[in-house]
Amino acid sequence: MKTNGQPERPNKEHAGYRVLLAMTSCLALWAALFTFVALPRLSQAEVGDLGKQLFEKRCSGCHALDKDKEGPRLRGVYGRASGTVPSFKYSDALKAAHITWDATTLDKWLSGPDQFVPDTDMAFQLVKADERTEVIAYLKQLSGK
Repeated sequence: MKTNGQPERPNKEHAGYRVLLAMTSCLALWAALFTFVALPRLSQAEVGDLGKQLFEKRCSGCHALDKDKEGPRLRGVYGRASGTVPSFKYSDALKAAHITWDATTLDKWLSGPDQFVPDTDMAFQLVKADERTEVIAYLKQLSGK
């Protein structure tokens, strides 16, 4: 039946609507199950390997894990307070920031250090979010957290 020249839309009590809703729900469930079962999952070791490779490629020019270079040592950085490696000379801004390095703060730092802590000495950015995620997971793994 038409009203005001418009075709009638099925309402929620209409049997066709309920069948369509059930079919859509089933398809969504199957798609979710297929994604969960069929897609490969990276093991913790593989995540660490990828993060390590990215760290070596993107970060090791200025940082090492166990010694200070142009930047401070990074083993144990996850969970550490900013500006607290005694052997490294940090910017006043970073020493005063009182940041605890975790996934959120490291992500903000790596996406734009000077935007996160103005007047810091680090100019490098890790632009790709997936690379930041992998490097952060690697640093977290090294920190035993």
